[in-house]
Amino acid sequence: MLPGLRPNCFELLVWIKRYQIPCSLIVNKSMFPNSSNLGRPPFHPKYQQPNNFFKLPLNLSPTLSHQQIIDAQFSCQNVDSLPRTLLSGNLSPIPAQSLSYGNGSPIQTSTSPVFRGRKRLSNEQNVPLDIKRQRFHSPHHESTVANQTVPLSDERRYSAPGSVTLPLLHSYYVPDLVRSVPPFREAPFSEPREITLPVAKDELSQQVLNVFQVCQQRTCDLKKKELCRSQLQREIQLIFPQSRLFLVGSSLNGFGTRSSDGDLCLVVKEEPVNQKTEARYILSLVQKHFCTRLSGYIERPQLIPAKVPIVKFRDKVSCVEFDLNVNNIVGIRNTFLLRTYAYLESRVRPLVLVVKKWASHHEINDASRGTLNSYSLVLMVLHYLQTLPEPILPSLQKNYPESFSSSMQLHLVHQAPFTIPPYLSKNRSALGDLLLGFLKYYATEFDWSSQMISVREAKALPRPDGVEWRNKFICVEEPFDGTNTARAVHEKQKFDMIKDEFLKSWHRLKSKRDLNSILPFKSYYAE
Repeated sequence: MLPGLRPNCFELLVWIKRYQIPCSLIVNKSMFPNSSNLGRPPFHPKYQQPNNFFKLPLNLSPTLSHQQIIDAQFSCQNVDSLPRTLLSGNLSPIPAQSLSYGNGSPIQTSTSPVFRGRKRLSNEQNVPLDIKRQRFHSPHHESTVANQTVPLSDERRYSAPGSVTLPLLHSYYVPDLVRSVPPFREAPFSEPREITLPVAKDELSQQVLNVFQVCQQRTCDLKKKELCRSQLQREIQLIFPQSRLFLVGSSLNGFGTRSSDGDLCLVVKEEPVNQKTEARYILSLVQKHFCTRLSGYIERPQLIPAKVPIVKFRDKVSCVEFDLNVNNIVGIRNTFLLRTYAYLESRVRPLVLVVKKWASHHEINDASRGTLNSYSLVLMVLHYLQTLPEPILPSLQKNYPESFSSSMQLHLVHQAPFTIPPYLSKNRSALGDLLLGFLKYYATEFDWSSQMISVREAKALPRPDGVEWRNKFICVEEPFDGTNTARAVHEKQKFDMIKDEFLKSWHRLKSKRDLNSILPFKSYYAE
């Protein structure tokens, strides 16, 4: 091609087809001087792949207008997200579909065929500017909202090797998979509000605060887990394009420690998934993907076929152990319920963390061995604080039902901790006294044989008659689905060991008023 020659679009296609001229030689900055997307660097070396995944659709029907062909070739950026019909040259119109974004308000894609030549029909005149087709030389050319629903990280925004970077995908070409995914803004990891630790007025309360300050999860710990989550989500979306990966559990609910594992929930759809069949199959594919593609930084991925099956693995970069489940959606909801409780009152987090450390030291905090899991322990502390003569916590689900509804869309649940005001309790008990009261309540006051712990109702309820509650030694109600979170305690020996530890620790702490008498310094300072 002669320098400075600018052929019309039809001639350009004729040359490409006749001489099989590579796209990188035909399209350059001199031909499209107003295109801001040309001249970007190629793929970063670690993402380079053989350049065979994108070829110009040279088999387009000759009856198509040259404007159709140009739009088809260059109206894309992320080739992986192109509809197969476009890559095959079949440019049939895409029916109108509603696309939700941002705050959930929908936009409507055009009902007219995508390609109409150069002149738009009259019924397109009222289409908003950001939805209309933008030409390369238009000063208003920018990505539409539809393009922003699935943003790419900076390190993934490269062009194909040896070719030009192509303009952003227009709203016409949003794949059906993207349209069906509810938009999700990542949960902010900032604290819902500035919270000042309580002032310790006695030695025992100061010891409780010391344990909390030594053992609480740091911001850098959370960022490591979030980085791993975001990278794994990109990888898993190669298998399940509609999926989303959530960080859940103690890492995000405000009660995490420096040694807390990471819990991940893979949501492939918002409907329930059969955990015995579907979930195990999905996790088997994820495990295989980890073994084949991510062995460089994912260590020992293992499928555990439990009641809620998980894939356990270790991230070599952050050295964090992770458990990944499928569609355990209640875990997402209770993560943000607990996060709200954690920041509702300044004494909640220190007390919960010390109780977790105490239970772990006395070996009654391991569901795999028939004792209490951490979630049940947190609910037990919250329940105690709700049932004091002068409560320190309310029932959030009763006071703010709209913020903690089981029907709330998942991409909105993270907003709850930021919408609930702090709770002002008249109870000014010190942390040391609250720890003593917690041990005494479950050692001498709570009726294990006939009562159920309910944070949802903020009181002890009579045990239900259902099968799940029958012959269970400890009953702790899950706030959203009403199941028993303490069902792992199914042996009387383990139950007696738990009760005995509450009683012994209460007597010892009451007489000595020294936290080291029930939680030695060396048992937690190693963190």
